[in-house]
Amino acid sequence: MTNKNVYRNLISSSAFAEKMTTQITKTSTHPRRPWQSTAAVLLGFFAVVALSIGTDQALHMLEVYPPWGQPMYETGDNLLALAYRCVYAVIGSYIAARFAPHAPMRHALALGVVGFVLSLAGAIATITTMDLGPDWYPIAIVLTALPCAWLGGVLDRRNAER
Repeated sequence: MTNKNVYRNLISSSAFAEKMTTQITKTSTHPRRPWQSTAAVLLGFFAVVALSIGTDQALHMLEVYPPWGQPMYETGDNLLALAYRCVYAVIGSYIAARFAPHAPMRHALALGVVGFVLSLAGAIATITTMDLGPDWYPIAIVLTALPCAWLGGVLDRRNAER
């Protein structure tokens, strides 16, 4: 084989390899299902909201909490609210991950980001304009949003492995 033939073979094989690489990188392993993804995150969100409001209402009716609209300064009451809201955030993120069409942790964390943004807006409004209780409570809600979402995603991952 002459040097010219070797060079032609090298060029043709590299062109073939380039075509193969291009074809392989253009395929996707997961079909896009934006409505299912949105539905999964919304389902988790509505679970968190319904559970939180339901528990709030029950505790107000049982007179554990002061009547609606009155400030809640008792540390124990605020810790109780923080505890069940964290549990409900984990449950909601688990639901979002469970119903996700793919990438369950990403869906759980997406719900966490929604929770973070909404709680941050609520914390800013509560701390600057309203007197509903101690400032640490809404700050704690903001700070726990993403870790609780992550934990919900981890619980789904462990459940899927069984």
